[in-house]
Amino acid sequence: MRAARSAVTGAAVGVLLAVAGCGSGGGSAPATASGSLEQLAARAKCRAEVQTDAAELRQATCENGARRYVLVTFANARGQAEWLDEADDYGGTYLVGGRWVAVGGREDIAALRERLGGTVVDAADQHGGGHHGHRSE
Repeated sequence: MRAARSAVTGAAVGVLLAVAGCGSGGGSAPATASGSLEQLAARAKCRAEVQTDAAELRQATCENGARRYVLVTFANARGQAEWLDEADDYGGTYLVGGRWVAVGGREDIAALRERLGGTVVDAADQHGGGHHGHRSE
């Protein structure tokens, strides 16, 4: 059991290090937001419809006019890292903050970053190149 936990923790740490360690610079963004799902949705100026309300994570679909994305908050960093590791297999564009992730189209995530800060990760870049995500700051 301990070996399995260690492997999961190692993979989770690897995801976070990959997110933090690769990519290119980009435009400026505000300081990364923090808070509850409702606080993040309010800062994003979106209408959040909660889909999952569990101890380990809360997930909502968010709409702000034509922009749509999924916003997920986590009880701890390990849960976030494990979620990102699993989600990475599916590709996509993510906005990653401290214990939260937003998932959506590139344009929606770029617009959301202007409100929430965070790091843009394009998991689609990893497929076929051995590169684990793409970071834009």
